Amino acid sequence: MSTAQIILLSIVAIALLLAAAVFTIAFRRDGGSEQVGRLDRRAVRRDRAAARRRAREEAEASGEPAPQRVPEPAAVGAAAEEPPPDPLETRPEISAEEYDVTRRQFFNRGVLGIFGIFLAQFALGALAMLWPRLRAGGFGSKVNAGRIDDIKAELFDAQGRVQPLFVSAAQSYIVPFDGDPSGSAFDGIPVIADGLMALWQRCVHLGCRVPTCDSSQGFECPCHGSKYNYHGEYEDGPAPRNLDRFVVSVSDAGELVIDTGSVIQTARASVKTTEYPKGPSCI
Repeated sequence: MSTAQIILLSIVAIALLLAAAVFTIAFRRDGGSEQVGRLDRRAVRRDRAAARRRAREEAEASGEPAPQRVPEPAAVGAAAEEPPPDPLETRPEISAEEYDVTRRQFFNRGVLGIFGIFLAQFALGALAMLWPRLRAGGFGSKVNAGRIDDIKAELFDAQGRVQPLFVSAAQSYIVPFDGDPSGSAFDGIPVIADGLMALWQRCVHLGCRVPTCDSSQGFECPCHGSKYNYHGEYEDGPAPRNLDRFVVSVSDAGELVIDTGSVIQTARASVKTTEYPKGPSCI
């Protein structure tokens, strides 16, 4: 598993944990919140009768005369004033739709919505940055660089000097390798196919694009001065290793296939496979 895939999986796991935590907080029902609904008048009358009964029992136990029930205003006379309305009986009824969502729940759900939108945007951005472009022939997949014979015909100028062929879709230089890889940094790894190698254009120091130098027959980074021979082996500068290279193979049709999803790193070579420099340096 590559470093980019590990980072991607970590971001997805953290995002799922945060989303679960916010979802739990937002939709947790508040058991202590007061909800007002329909008032049961029979329960009110039972409560009043129980209160009068308790008052009589307490009066009898203490030897005092039992409190008399106050007659209703209508029994005293027609001119009696109407009693004040009972606030419990006149409390307005509230529907379930009106009291079902409390202010806390509304606030929590609003926070969840805003956070969810932000999290979705962040996840999409992370996927776009880390996910390889696997379209046919694009970087991150296998790139067909062309027929082997045609490539070899373009790798040398009229004087027989090497001219690396740049393949933009693979972000790599194709260079010849006509020596014996035994004992070199390339021994036993699939980076040579029919005498050809594909070097990644990126400098292994800080990622600058490394141009070719025709006079010295190598690659020289203009950013910090790292130098490599045309096999991509380290020669000078702050670079920690050789140029990275891709796995290459030959198709059934005799074409060079560069697997840009498989990057091979090799340490600084103690035994060089080609001479460098063969002329003045470009930097």
